Amino acid sequence: MTTRKAETAASIVHGAFQSYVDQFRAITRRAQTRFERRDWQGVQQDALERLSLYRSVLDPLVIQVRGLLSDHLSDKAMWAEMRATYSTLIAGRDDFDIAETFFNSVTRRIFDTVGVDPTIEFVDTDFVTAPTRTRRPVYRTYQRSSDTSVLIAEILSGFALSVGYEDLARDARLVAERVEQRLLELGALSIVELAEVVESMFFRGKGAYIVGRLFSGSHDLPLVIALHNEDSGVRVDAVLTRPADLRVLFSFTRSYFHVDTERPYDLVRFLRSLMPGKRPAELYIATGYNKHGKTELYRDLLHHLERSASKFVAARGKKGLVMIVFTMPGHDLVFKVIRDRFPPQKRTTRRQIMDRYRLVFHHDRAGRLIDAQEFEHLAFDRDRFSDELLEELAAEASETVRVEGDSVVVSHVYVERRVIPLDIYIREADEMAAQRAIGDYGQCIKDLAAANIFAGDLLLKNFGVTRHGRVVFYDYDELTELLDCTFRRIPEPVHPEDELSDQPWYSVGPDDVFPEEFRHFLGLRSPLKDAFEDRHSDIFDTPLWHRLQDAIRTGEIVEVIPYSDADRLAGDEKGTATTVIGGSLGHKPEDS
Repeated sequence: MTTRKAETAASIVHGAFQSYVDQFRAITRRAQTRFERRDWQGVQQDALERLSLYRSVLDPLVIQVRGLLSDHLSDKAMWAEMRATYSTLIAGRDDFDIAETFFNSVTRRIFDTVGVDPTIEFVDTDFVTAPTRTRRPVYRTYQRSSDTSVLIAEILSGFALSVGYEDLARDARLVAERVEQRLLELGALSIVELAEVVESMFFRGKGAYIVGRLFSGSHDLPLVIALHNEDSGVRVDAVLTRPADLRVLFSFTRSYFHVDTERPYDLVRFLRSLMPGKRPAELYIATGYNKHGKTELYRDLLHHLERSASKFVAARGKKGLVMIVFTMPGHDLVFKVIRDRFPPQKRTTRRQIMDRYRLVFHHDRAGRLIDAQEFEHLAFDRDRFSDELLEELAAEASETVRVEGDSVVVSHVYVERRVIPLDIYIREADEMAAQRAIGDYGQCIKDLAAANIFAGDLLLKNFGVTRHGRVVFYDYDELTELLDCTFRRIPEPVHPEDELSDQPWYSVGPDDVFPEEFRHFLGLRSPLKDAFEDRHSDIFDTPLWHRLQDAIRTGEIVEVIPYSDADRLAGDEKGTATTVIGGSLGHKPEDS
């Protein structure tokens, strides 16, 4: 009886997973039609629908499993049987890796497991190698043509878009010139002997991307062709041929791609070959499999703990009033735990903070918001924490972190990629790098605003600098949507003595923001202050903010491009480039 019930439950979970996959892929496939029709509002709707899909499938499934198992719900022997049966059911699937994580999601909903339990979860995958053979490669192969432009034209033509290219021959020639220039830089021959191109396009925002690699003798290089759909047809907007450029394109500060694939395992491994050093977790997340990306991220952490004797310590930077942030030397993640209590100036609650992180998860991150992965019920050895950190956690986060014997149990934590706090960066970097960062800090504020995000607290300590030198925002406790703000100028004082009062002489609403006050708390000194003012003085007045709000209200979707001007073909005999974050706002896209 027990075995039959376990088999039935495993089959139900497997059926729900298949339903999830079918719906996930159906939404993903819509991306091409959205791109062809230039339906940018539809793109946003699909992104939200797909992000919400996992929970919408999991919630009723958990209810069904609870009802089926009834008195056996907490019987781990039953769940061990279910796990074994489920492993057999998914052994023939191309998406076995995603299926394992789906089962884990069910078990953790039922048990609220502290740490991990390999008897009822897939802590490490059951399959040392993929359980099924690749029936066909995740990429198409293109052989050498008479010249590179012919090969590029063949690649561009290989994707069946219902809308034609503005000028296919021109774009093929321009892309070929960029490729040949890059081969020359590498010391390779200018002839491309072979191309391998992912069979599905990658869609995100207003862009479509052809992703692959080229071979020339003993050299190979990645190739990404970025496409835009304009009134006059599809055109190539940019060409990326460096691994660093691709790492930015697939950054943890970007929204997830919509790319249809039967076998995510192979897609991730192909992408890793283009971006050495990029962990599988980030690539699963970037391609929309964020739940499995969390699984891979946790596995990475466990393997790091096995290899390292380092301890968790407080992260560099000023201590936050809302979060305790810690990290581990030699590891590129930070862990953020919500404090038990907040000072009076932080008029917020734990629930509101979690809601803001949820907003970031569902929102277009515009390359400026760090993607945070939410974990529950993690357990670590007590001796992996420094004494100072453990004391702070016990005193300030006892509702979330507790010591149980030799273990430290963290009931709720956000995990993010580590960056250098901007205030530390400008203090320790050379003058040129500091000025670049300050310029990009202003651009970060504007990019977020164009995406309907107001950072709220603009202090330098709340921003960070990535390994690519890009400024991002990571302190979300005062973040809000731009349209919820009322941007005002400070009224003239009625009486001269009004300015001397410690209270404002004018009314202030809960959503009022006075941009001219930003100057007083940014804490910049010359020459950085002058560099910021030269580029971004409009931040200190209301017209910029009102213009951004007007654009958002009219439904304008402004795209922050994920590559530099140098990679674009705008100046290569093509006239004026598409309006992205520049255009209506009067500034140009920055290097990622």
